[in-house]
Amino acid sequence: MKQIVDVHERLPLGQSLPLSLQHLFAMFGATVLVPFLTGLNPGVALLTSGIGTLIYIFLTKGMIPGYLGSSFAFIAPIIAVSQAEGPGAALFGCFLSGVVYIIVAMIIKKSGLGWLNRLLPPVVVGSIVIVIGLGLAGVAVDMAEANWGTAFVALIVAVIASAFFRGFLGVIPILLGIIGGYVFAAVQGQVDFSKVAEASWFALPHFQAPTVSWTAALLIAPVALVTIAEHVGHLLVTENIVGRDLMKKPGLHRSMLGDGVATAIAGLIGGPPSTTYGENIGVMAITRVYSVWVIGGAAVLAILFSFVGKISALISSIPVPVMGGISILLFGIIASAGLRMLVESGINYGHKRNLIISSVILVFGVGGAKIEVGSVALESMALATFVGILLNLILPKDLNQDAAKENAAEAKTE
Repeated sequence: MKQIVDVHERLPLGQSLPLSLQHLFAMFGATVLVPFLTGLNPGVALLTSGIGTLIYIFLTKGMIPGYLGSSFAFIAPIIAVSQAEGPGAALFGCFLSGVVYIIVAMIIKKSGLGWLNRLLPPVVVGSIVIVIGLGLAGVAVDMAEANWGTAFVALIVAVIASAFFRGFLGVIPILLGIIGGYVFAAVQGQVDFSKVAEASWFALPHFQAPTVSWTAALLIAPVALVTIAEHVGHLLVTENIVGRDLMKKPGLHRSMLGDGVATAIAGLIGGPPSTTYGENIGVMAITRVYSVWVIGGAAVLAILFSFVGKISALISSIPVPVMGGISILLFGIIASAGLRMLVESGINYGHKRNLIISSVILVFGVGGAKIEVGSVALESMALATFVGILLNLILPKDLNQDAAKENAAEAKTE
């Protein structure tokens, strides 16, 4: 095989199949974790990730090798809405988040990217990403508390894989942690294999339609603004890896449209919102295989796996503490990614404006604040996103300049 396999190149099946399996394994653990936590069907999540990826490749004219999997940003609002109004209402919010993507894609095509950068600067996005991770910390701890021993085994395996493994194994620490924790739990007699044995090899995933809920729309759809910023970041990394200006050709608007259509379709049939996966970008960087045919092969495999009843049953048999241990690392990494974004963007917290925006976002988001207007309620992450965007638009830019002058004056007096 050549040293680099370019985006449009097609490999023989004997070479392509194992490369596609690598991508399947890279996304598998994270993609099935989201429905496991939110109560959605893992089989549908696999199906929508595969269908969504094929749609994405088609709408980007086969120019962007990107895999779409379940988004972690939506976990908390989906859980909140599902508990209050049922999973159907949550799926309506997921569908609308896809619509938000599509609308943003249309605006970007007509007016460019400048308005989005003004609406969601790094200080807002970084703070909201921290909220996403920390807001889920309680969920992870609650699951781990069911059996800390099992949770620690899963956590330790994932940490070791993430810190010390190299090559492909270093890209799939979540999957390795789940496998390690599962094996330990099975040895301890914590796994019920009866449903796996009873499950048929072929089974249709359990599809579910959305039910209209405007509360869900306000809680879930705004989170798309955060994942849109994540999408832009992933596309920039991908174009650096493949050596092409993907923001211009096929264009960010096409990439955003593909993600939006995939997310909307997922919401219509019972799957979680999708996002481009950094894990699969990492696989491309390691293997230097950028072929959309390989990515498309992984999508086809995911679709086929979604109809294997025993796989869905096997996923459902994973003990809750195993997922709790994995989630401790995963949600912590999400929060840390927000911190990293703030640091790499050079956000100066000596400036009043930055300090105010981040402080309010963190307290509203992590504190679980809730505001009700009539029959509509905004809470936690959605509220923090709205407030953060509002403060960024309202607070004058010269607040930072005033703070700098005050600091300089204080330094002179000292």
